[in-house]
Amino acid sequence: MLNVTKLLCGLDQPMDALRYGHGAGAPRSARERKPVVVWNVSRTCNLRCLHCYSDSYARKYSGELTYTQGIDLLKDLAKFGVPAVLLSGGEPLARRDTLRLAEFGRMLGLKFTLSTNGTLITETLAERIREIGFSYVGISIDGIGATNDGFRGVSGAFDRAVRGIRNCKEVGQKVGLRLTLTPQTVQDLDRIFDFIEAEDIDRACFYHLVPTGRGRGAMALDTAQTRAALNTIFKRTREFVAGGTPREILTVDNHADAASLYLTLLHDDPVQAARAYDALVWNGGGANSSGTGIADIDTQGNVHPDQFFQGVTLGNVKNRRFSEIWIDESNELLRALRSSKLRIHGRCAQCRFMPICGGNFRARAFNMTGDLWASDPGCYLDDATIGVTA
Repeated sequence: MLNVTKLLCGLDQPMDALRYGHGAGAPRSARERKPVVVWNVSRTCNLRCLHCYSDSYARKYSGELTYTQGIDLLKDLAKFGVPAVLLSGGEPLARRDTLRLAEFGRMLGLKFTLSTNGTLITETLAERIREIGFSYVGISIDGIGATNDGFRGVSGAFDRAVRGIRNCKEVGQKVGLRLTLTPQTVQDLDRIFDFIEAEDIDRACFYHLVPTGRGRGAMALDTAQTRAALNTIFKRTREFVAGGTPREILTVDNHADAASLYLTLLHDDPVQAARAYDALVWNGGGANSSGTGIADIDTQGNVHPDQFFQGVTLGNVKNRRFSEIWIDESNELLRALRSSKLRIHGRCAQCRFMPICGGNFRARAFNMTGDLWASDPGCYLDDATIGVTA
């Protein structure tokens, strides 16, 4: 996760101590961080998104963690000291006891983020979410109006998501957008930034597509489209700051963005570029991401290095505590991911931005090539830019 507002414009944002190692409570190194845990509380969903990594539908799925098992999991996560728990799905609000689980977790001191499509957030539910104390509600859209509805498979989904955003803001709950960059959504990118401004939205996360689940069939951007999308994101972020209305803008799941941001700064502001580079080196990019700084627990209790590694399981919390699974040095995959820079081959291994990119995103490399250590096909920077020779 790259905080564009922080690195491009020099404005500190929430969670930056965890991302870039400065401020109170910052760990000594990114490798020492406890993971942010994504918990897919249910696979059930009321939408049918083209890029859904969990391949969810509006039906009940067997084998999901029970309420009691969820309580035990939260107790373990609290004792282990994870910095945040992201409740996701499917659609997490399709599970009736999701907010009861979060309420219990808050009593243990856990911090929660809710990742939702927003269509089920009524005024009453928004007030309940705020009362529980969610740090943030991320509402997913994929374009404006009909673009979103076509991508998400249900007519009216955009209007209902907007209503969910407004209901959250009305009760004082911090809310933001989550959006996946695809050929469909990037056509609406300027309109999306206009929407962020018009609705006075605090935060927006732009995700690069990782082909897994139904996402294997979703259209990926080509390199030119990706570069153009990043240029728009950088430009509009700067405009927010220059206009006196800064917002937290982040990109996710493509650590080549770190190099792209650094090169943009190097051209415009070498002093800020140097500061950003140091912060990015501390973060380490993909080298300190999957299997280190982030973890996923799916609906069945299986533990994965991140939510896009659904085909790779480290253990199951029904049989063993998450904390035990995560620190088990005998797990060969975890050991390998935590020393990934030594194993990656191809153009990623030769890249001059390895210190800040960390070999990019292993889940995408694995899902697209079948080789965990292959160069990430999602890198949109050319050989000359990254210093690779034939």
